[in-house]
Amino acid sequence: QVQLAESGGGLVQAGGSLRLSCVVSGTIFSAYAMGWHRQAPGKQRELVADISRGGNTRYADSVKGRFTISRDNAMNTVYLQMNSLKPEDTAVYYCAAAPPSTGFAHWGQGTQVTVSS
Repeated sequence: QVQLAESGGGLVQAGGSLRLSCVVSGTIFSAYAMGWHRQAPGKQRELVADISRGGNTRYADSVKGRFTISRDNAMNTVYLQMNSLKPEDTAVYYCAAAPPSTGFAHWGQGTQVTVSS
């Protein structure tokens, strides 16, 4: 059974930084593309960043230049480094795993990120 466990959320002032971590268990982590999504109150869940099995990355326009996604296959972990945080980044952040040739099929429980102005 594939399990994802996020950590690292919290309350931070605007302009601050946080690093989210997601540990994956129950599968061969290196075979999965990984992504971070977020959902703010009253809004749809959106993809923030993803990283392929080979390490290629993509970002939502709203976070380009501020967020960095990375992965450590030896630790079965994907990270999201978030810098220059803004109040509009406030959301629940979810880690997700995509098996080969499919979409995101496995999700974590989410971690709250709150950015105060």
